[in-house]
Amino acid sequence: MVGCEGFRAMLLGKSGGGEELGAFYPIRPECQEDAPRTRFKPRAGKTLSPRRWHAAFSEDGHLDFAKVLRRIQRGGIHPAIKGLVWEFLLGCYDPNSTFEDRNQIRQRRRDQYTIWKAECTNLVPVIGSGKFVTTSIITEDGQPIIDPSTSNAQEWHVNNAVSDKKAIQWMLVLHQIGLDVVRTDRTLVFYESETNQAKLWDILAVYAWVDNDIGYVQDAFWCFDRAMQRLRENFRCSATSIGVQAQLSTLSQVIKTVDPKLHQHLEELDGGEYLFAFRMLMVLFRREFTFVDALYLWELMWAMEYNPNAFSLYEESSAATEKGVLTVSSDELLKQCGKFEKKNVKTGSSTQQSALAVFLVASVLETKNKRILKEAKGLDDVVQILAEITGDLDARKVCNEALKIHSKYLSKAKTQ
Repeated sequence: MVGCEGFRAMLLGKSGGGEELGAFYPIRPECQEDAPRTRFKPRAGKTLSPRRWHAAFSEDGHLDFAKVLRRIQRGGIHPAIKGLVWEFLLGCYDPNSTFEDRNQIRQRRRDQYTIWKAECTNLVPVIGSGKFVTTSIITEDGQPIIDPSTSNAQEWHVNNAVSDKKAIQWMLVLHQIGLDVVRTDRTLVFYESETNQAKLWDILAVYAWVDNDIGYVQDAFWCFDRAMQRLRENFRCSATSIGVQAQLSTLSQVIKTVDPKLHQHLEELDGGEYLFAFRMLMVLFRREFTFVDALYLWELMWAMEYNPNAFSLYEESSAATEKGVLTVSSDELLKQCGKFEKKNVKTGSSTQQSALAVFLVASVLETKNKRILKEAKGLDDVVQILAEITGDLDARKVCNEALKIHSKYLSKAKTQ
């Protein structure tokens, strides 16, 4: 799930100190030799720096976000301010808000998170304790499982049988969240600490409680909530389909339009449904890029897809939310959109299925076009070729190529 594959970035994003990337995201000494090379480097005049970020606010706190977006789209965000900027990129705040407005929103959200976390802690006392579970704590019929090896059963287990269906469903996945947390970015020093692992587990556990429709799939919590608002349809499953199939179907149409030869070859290999791209869309390319480059790619994506109506859309439930459409009603608002979103708004194709991630997958496939056509004799070969690119992609180049493919697709689609 995207939470464990990447959202520890919300915990790491507010760290400070030092200008070298290693000071922000230190790698365990024994892993440094084998760690893939990070391509992203903060660049003066291009990367959004702390100085530029603070200068973009007016005296009362209004943010010139159009200027900020241009800088992010050129060179990403300096690690010292990622967490702060991501809150705006993900629609946690309205750029037109003031410092006071945001303080009130922040306090309201902290109060709400405290309430939700208390509900969870009442059911499972280990939440918020700095520890987490990796073994089942309840049976499918709601009976507590007692681990005789645990000295403090009160801390780890449910004391009484549970009958509430939602509570049972939630408790059944808590150990799975714990197992995934343990597997999260083992090379990073940050996750050597059980306390830091527990922070991630708390956020994912509370989210699974709040959004039980999706389930396991503080301020960091709200960034995660907003990111999942964008991705949650991918995690919807039914007896006949998986949520991400809509994007895979769009990907199929995109490749068929911009590279019919590659599409035909994939169809001949029985890969026309593009299920081999499933992972890239579900965890937003976390496996294809290094940790730092994945963060860079995400902020490029979010900046290019940014719509100034995001905050009001997420705060106020509306029909547009279900359709994934963010209406831009004026030229002034259009100027505040990211590059990709601006083009989507102009063409009326601003839907979740035509998300930038789809065109990023197309860009990745195009980088391996020749090898797939020449070497892939079966679907397993396609999977193997794509698996070999782990940690070896340039986020900037892939994003630029995705924008070119998007323009080419829109142009060709009009004539067909």
